[in-house]
Amino acid sequence: MPVPPDPLKFAYWVPNVSGGLVVSDIEQRTDWSYDYNRELAVLAEENGFEYALSQVRYMASYGAAFQHESTSFSLALLLATRRLKVIAAVHPGLWHPGVLAKLITTADHLSGGRAAVNVVSGWFKGEFTALGEPWLEHDERYRRSEEFIRVLRKSWTEDDAEFAGDFYRLRGYDLKPKPTSTPEVFQGGNSTAARAMAGRVSDWYFSNGKDFDGVTEQIAEVNTSARAHGRTVRFGLNGFVIARDTEAEARETLREIVAKANPEAVGGFRDAVRQAGSSTGDGKGMWADSSFDDLVQYNDGFRTKLIGTPEQIAERLVRYRALGVNLALLGFLHYHEEIEYFGKNVLPIVRALEADADRSAASPEPLRA
Repeated sequence: MPVPPDPLKFAYWVPNVSGGLVVSDIEQRTDWSYDYNRELAVLAEENGFEYALSQVRYMASYGAAFQHESTSFSLALLLATRRLKVIAAVHPGLWHPGVLAKLITTADHLSGGRAAVNVVSGWFKGEFTALGEPWLEHDERYRRSEEFIRVLRKSWTEDDAEFAGDFYRLRGYDLKPKPTSTPEVFQGGNSTAARAMAGRVSDWYFSNGKDFDGVTEQIAEVNTSARAHGRTVRFGLNGFVIARDTEAEARETLREIVAKANPEAVGGFRDAVRQAGSSTGDGKGMWADSSFDDLVQYNDGFRTKLIGTPEQIAERLVRYRALGVNLALLGFLHYHEEIEYFGKNVLPIVRALEADADRSAASPEPLRA
């Protein structure tokens, strides 16, 4: 009898960056301050969210004029909550992995094992050049990220760790104390190099917003890489939720977000990420085929189509689960109100539909004469 998948997990993008999660001048009752985010984190864990992902920007850009640094902000949210796991986004090339391993270990101890990292190989060339750091070719950035993750794991699990790579070295690095359990490592990226790297070293692979066909293709490719290395990888999918009492209300909100998009900010973001999509020979890089409307939500979240009534959104989420998605990483327009609405109106339907699907899968087919 097949074993049903685990219940779908839910994460939210932490709005620790000004401007919210859409590049639009529509009203957003969302704030990037710590006080707002502390209340949000407590609200999220009370409404069924297991993870939060702190964004990372190192300089003002594209509708994100102000931002709080991801690792320190994540630690603050961990200390304000009891169950929520907080994922700090970090960039190889701007961190030494051994130093980061020490920081995450401290956060792990202070939070009872709830700290995690999202390794971002980098798409924003301007941040690196502004800081005087070299900007590597696309696949080289992923080679560096893979070494970065291997050094993190060695630091967390080995005494007197040794590592000799092209980008990083350890020579008897002895990190103590070790984490209470090895922190989870997430990564993103749509390219072939990203998918192969996920199969080799990451615990979780984050996808930009995708329809059913798009996510099926990514999951199959990452799983092929993982099986070749005797590993398993779990999958997170980005989506922007517009849940309203009627589908018409939800569609009107989406229409207004796009209609009030900030063309200058979207254009600047598009120009910055265009090289990320075109720098891969097979055209599979992030944002390679994103339209203007897609880029109004930074990570193509509208493409996941979590827009409509609670029933419509829940049904779509459960279909993604059936395809192999383990976690939905969600953004919202008005975070406080909409996280609570999601927890009270969408999540119970998701759980009921999951139970129905699992019962159906477990029921033996009738014998045929």
